[in-house]
Amino acid sequence: MKKMIRTMAGLLLAAVMVSGLTACGSTDNSNADAGGGNGTGEGEIFDQYAEGEGPAVAQEGEKIINIGVTDSLGGVNPFAVDQTEINKHAIDLMFLPLMELDKDLNFQGMLADSITTEDNIHFTVHVDDEAVWSDGTPVTAYDVEYSVLRYASPVVGNTSLLLYAFEGTDDATGFVEEGADSMAGLTVLDDKTIQFTAKNPMALTTFQNSYGRYLHVLPKHIIEKFGESELTTNNWFNQPDVISGPYFLTGYDPNHYISYRANTEYWKGAPKIDKLNIKIVDGSQIYAGLQSGEIDITQHTMTAIPQEDYESIEALENVKVIYGSPVTNQSAFIQTANIPDARVRQALVYAIDRQQLVEQLLKGHGEVVDGFLSSASPFYDAMLEPLEYNPEKAKELLEDAGWESSKVLRFYVNSGDNTFVNGVQVIAAQWAAAGINAEITTVDLATLMSVAGTTDYDIMAVQYTYAPVDPYPDVSWLLGGEGSWTGYADDQVSEALGKTQQTSNMEEIKDLYAAVDRKMQEDVPMFSVYVISAQGAVNNRVTGAEPSVYGFLNNVHNWDVAQ
Repeated sequence: MKKMIRTMAGLLLAAVMVSGLTACGSTDNSNADAGGGNGTGEGEIFDQYAEGEGPAVAQEGEKIINIGVTDSLGGVNPFAVDQTEINKHAIDLMFLPLMELDKDLNFQGMLADSITTEDNIHFTVHVDDEAVWSDGTPVTAYDVEYSVLRYASPVVGNTSLLLYAFEGTDDATGFVEEGADSMAGLTVLDDKTIQFTAKNPMALTTFQNSYGRYLHVLPKHIIEKFGESELTTNNWFNQPDVISGPYFLTGYDPNHYISYRANTEYWKGAPKIDKLNIKIVDGSQIYAGLQSGEIDITQHTMTAIPQEDYESIEALENVKVIYGSPVTNQSAFIQTANIPDARVRQALVYAIDRQQLVEQLLKGHGEVVDGFLSSASPFYDAMLEPLEYNPEKAKELLEDAGWESSKVLRFYVNSGDNTFVNGVQVIAAQWAAAGINAEITTVDLATLMSVAGTTDYDIMAVQYTYAPVDPYPDVSWLLGGEGSWTGYADDQVSEALGKTQQTSNMEEIKDLYAAVDRKMQEDVPMFSVYVISAQGAVNNRVTGAEPSVYGFLNNVHNWDVAQ
């Protein structure tokens, strides 16, 4: 089970990390040009395209909305991509997930109207009775079954759904046999109901978050025409003509835009907006786009607005600014094999004025917590007060531990996170004042992840979003002993985490996670520097839509623009 947990968290990391890394970092889309526009889909950012190319443009009488993001797109074929935030949302518009979180972190039915379990092993998914494909064919449990079997195909080779958690799949890969038409962990109960059977206990929130939100169901009556080897290559997936969601894809450029037209037969109601663009730009271009109206709305986890532009965007008269819930944790992971004394690890935290960093770096848009969970999580323990800034306490702990002031700690930081690159200089100075010397090395994200896979560091910091409703996979892996980013393992912690998967009592789960976070404060294999509340913005002409960390596109068919 522990091996599966580590693998699960490692695979989830790509999706989880993107969400976190956009909040204060920067994304290099060097081919995008800054410029203005008028909210019609025309503007200087995309004027390099020839007529008939580029993002969608509103014709006379049409309504259009432009979403500004700073993540580049990996692709739109759900079989062929590991889902990052932008990949997931781009696909969601065509193929609904089973469920999604709303802005208040409640699970909202999308393609399914319920997911239930009585024993944390068997999970019953009921497809909404009203759900139909755009060609009028009902969406059924057989579509779900067929889609899962294709995701589990060794020919397709998609590991992003972590299907090894279910009966009938290989423990290591999550695959079934090539061409399989059944799987022990899938049972169709009737046309609208299917049951998943897990190999080990799994919390309902884990199933809903890891599978309900990321399983995109495709139309069996269409994709069964393709051989398994075609599922990752056939051009149909780049512009599918049968969908369950509110928008048809009309074109995309992975570094510049994704364009859609309304599915007028959408079973939840025809979208009010005729055309939709997701415009991929550099973070430095967001302010100009919002100011000119070429960008109508930005979202917290897909749009990296530079901190230095926050106040300027707040001052714009044509937009409303909304700060997201604090979900992106600037986490520092300590390789405990290299810093084995918990007193030294505690001293590292006592020596940092974390609240000062929130006020100065984040302009107050964040919070200080200990452990993994922020106030956005239903499992957050408000009674756990973070360790205070106390450099004298840090010095005492170091003296008790026999710390050698000549020792230099190797601290690796993501060079793309401009805000923290500035902040880490303050941290290093505060550590030095307490008697801790650190060598700061800034590297790109790919290099940082390579370093994280070794023990050749003492501390490494990266933005990380622990799913507020389901932190279990990531926390279990990060505290999984040798091979994890911390090298830390504790029987009490492992027992508490295991119990979170065996109960449905939310208060009990909260108490268990609180015990883990208290242990983090005591042993400090990791610490939170701060948790970020990122900025989002929406043009005043847009109605029925506002930026939110979760549930951003749940009701996109109700978005509209004032005439």
